[in-house]
Amino acid sequence: MKLRRILLLLVSHAVVAVAGFAAGIYTLPLLIAPEGPTAAQVKSAGERARHTGQFRRDLKGSDALHWGEGRVTVGPDVVALLGEVAPGPDYKLYLSPRFVETEAEVEALKAQMLRVGDVKTFSNFIVPLPADVDLEKYDTVLVWCETFSQFITAAKYR
Repeated sequence: MKLRRILLLLVSHAVVAVAGFAAGIYTLPLLIAPEGPTAAQVKSAGERARHTGQFRRDLKGSDALHWGEGRVTVGPDVVALLGEVAPGPDYKLYLSPRFVETEAEVEALKAQMLRVGDVKTFSNFIVPLPADVDLEKYDTVLVWCETFSQFITAAKYR
């Protein structure tokens, strides 16, 4: 009886520890995220946009914890989102030569993609583009979680 009780306590404590760790991974980015740009700032950044696209929640690789929605503008010097992405760690913004919507598609094409920069906010963002980027080589902008190799969202912009 005593062994059974010890095993039950060990298992219950392990379950609570794992659940707490998972909750911490999910909530930490929310706690440390900087304030996102205002809608006016995003609209201003998108005024010179050459292209627009739409992040949607219904993509194959998106789910309840990994999604994005809103209007994406791609200009000569910035990519801006007026919308939201699900909170998470280590988000990167990429330009892709073709539309992708799953982890497998991203992994297969990643060598041909251009990593633009970090996405540090979850409600609206503005990410500067490298000065020498050729937007005509790409047609899709995507958000990728580098740490967990997780697809978040993508939008075809041309």
